[in-house]
Amino acid sequence: MAQNIPELYGSLVFNDKIMRTKLPKDMYKALKKTIENGTHLELDVANSVAVAMKEWAIENGATHYTHWFQPMTNFTAEKHDSFISPTGDGQIIMEFSGKELVKGEPDASSFPSGGLRATFEARGYTAWDPTSPAFIKDRTLYIPTAFCSYSGEALDKKTPLLRSMDALNVEALKVLKLLGNTEVKHITTTVGPEQEYFLVDKELYKQRKDLIFCGRTLIGAPAPKGQEMEDHYFGTLKPRVAAYMHDLDEELWKLGIPAKTKHNEVAPAQHELAPVFDTTNVAVDHNQLTMEIMKKVADKHGMVCLLHEKPFEGINGSGKHNNWSMSTDTGVNLLDPGKTPAENTQFLVFLVAVIKAVDDYADLLRISVASAGNDHRLGANEAPPAVVSIFLGDELTEVLKAIENDEFFVGHGAVQMDIGAKVLPHFIKDNTDRNRTSPFAFTGNKFEFRMLGSSASVANPNIILNTAVAEVLSQFAEKLSGVPAEEMDQAVHNLLKETIIAHKRVIFNGNGYTDEWIEEAEKRGLYNLKSTPDALEMFISPKNEELLTGHKIFTKDELHSRYEIKLENYVKTLHIESSTMAEMIQKDILPSVTTYMEQVAQTAALKKSVVPDISVSTEAAMLTKLTALSEAMTAGLETLKEDTAKAEACEDLLESAKAYQSLVLADMETLRKSADEAEALLPESVLPYPTYGKLLFSI
Repeated sequence: MAQNIPELYGSLVFNDKIMRTKLPKDMYKALKKTIENGTHLELDVANSVAVAMKEWAIENGATHYTHWFQPMTNFTAEKHDSFISPTGDGQIIMEFSGKELVKGEPDASSFPSGGLRATFEARGYTAWDPTSPAFIKDRTLYIPTAFCSYSGEALDKKTPLLRSMDALNVEALKVLKLLGNTEVKHITTTVGPEQEYFLVDKELYKQRKDLIFCGRTLIGAPAPKGQEMEDHYFGTLKPRVAAYMHDLDEELWKLGIPAKTKHNEVAPAQHELAPVFDTTNVAVDHNQLTMEIMKKVADKHGMVCLLHEKPFEGINGSGKHNNWSMSTDTGVNLLDPGKTPAENTQFLVFLVAVIKAVDDYADLLRISVASAGNDHRLGANEAPPAVVSIFLGDELTEVLKAIENDEFFVGHGAVQMDIGAKVLPHFIKDNTDRNRTSPFAFTGNKFEFRMLGSSASVANPNIILNTAVAEVLSQFAEKLSGVPAEEMDQAVHNLLKETIIAHKRVIFNGNGYTDEWIEEAEKRGLYNLKSTPDALEMFISPKNEELLTGHKIFTKDELHSRYEIKLENYVKTLHIESSTMAEMIQKDILPSVTTYMEQVAQTAALKKSVVPDISVSTEAAMLTKLTALSEAMTAGLETLKEDTAKAEACEDLLESAKAYQSLVLADMETLRKSADEAEALLPESVLPYPTYGKLLFSI
């Protein structure tokens, strides 16, 4: 029988309730001040917290602790230390000090550093992030931390994220004060990342080299049925999937992760989980945990959770929707338009700031979601296009037009929906529709950034979003500072008007999937960075470098290191995919084709031996087809190997990435066509791996 959910929720988290119970009042207040206002944490407070944290962890079965951090990969890292400390008489005591809580020293030599650290320079530090609660998992106390090198460079994703949150807080407070809002003392960004994923049977997964090594299928003929009947989306949950989702919810709830919504997605075997929003750095930590626990729970249920952006050709891939907003410590959502958005000056200033930020730094937003896997989705009629644009909906678009034209906005008021059947209740219609083709859509009181790939950390896009908005707010504050109070309303109107005129090109409420929009976007001067190498060139442009170093999100070296790491990751990903495909063609498909051709030839020979004049045209046609496909695969395999060697030989990383993108990916696509055509002709008895039909419909 399931536990009482309110008791279960957060039961493995060192949360506010536990801290209030375990800590002395003065220490609790000091810690809360650090968490809420970002003040420095003194060592005596850290010591007190460490003792309380250790006692609570041991009470809940923990024997070890770990500083849990996020290196520059899409994964997390941890090194476990026990609480035991020998006393010298053959006994032990369980110890954990403030110094151990605040600072750890993992080996930093083997994590991606983009040239920031030489391999022999091994020392790195982890530093406790008190704003993200510690938790217990697998009998270990997990302490969320930042990760830096011996010389202080950020080697992780949490540090720049926290810096970006600080930058936005500082600039947003300036603007609020100029608008006359002096009550607010702190502003945080909030995020709710929706997570899409696939579930496949574990035994079938083990038979696919491409899934094991690459996380996606590199070859595979389409199943007779895909998603064309649109019967999977929000469909009834299958028993194995429902049981998995139930256990997943419970595991997430124990860790204080507010998993809220679960449902089937569009593609067969595809599903989605959505949490309630949280402070950005906590939401990022929670999403990393969610991805890890999704995989662990799937394993217990005899399944594998696939988080690749495009595991199967011909059906939708998986993304992640980043629902982003800004909230004050007084409980106000700065992106909530209220009942009369045209009269809500504070809302309009922050809305227009986001519009300008997205237009000015659209290239950086595209870069923040760039990866080899995500390139398969963006613009593929299933995800937003690679062109960054904003959907506002009709009402807000009209409000901005009225400001632009110095007109008074006349709203339509609340519209009551009447569906026609008398028994159905009437309800008030929302003031915006939803646009699932938009990369950056306003959805009532937040923006939904829809371009993220399913396997990626949500830290990167939020670093860029926070910083870009901070920069625009800084510009707004500069323009409004010194304006007399009696002239402020007119100054704000003028600022809004000139910003709307300069940046309305990024607003698009139509269908982002059409070719017409791509042509229109080009006319408007919007970026269309289709591939990761195309996008990454822009990362270290003077404009972007000035933004990210100017707000102290990255040093110049830290920025360039991330550029190198992203390129290196792209090159390594495609090299692994190319090598895996070559092995599958050479060791699996071609031998299977040969085996089947032998069977067909033997059948033809046997028929002839019994009835000399009998027709063997069917067998001859099959042999002719398979021979042609076998020769095409053999030739394609050699081309793939040659072009992979060329791409690998490039000394410049960007040049290598472009070679993989233009040559190797094209070779893989050509080779796949022949392999998939051959697979469609082979009986399952000689196929070396499970088909799409089995993978997608076996659960």
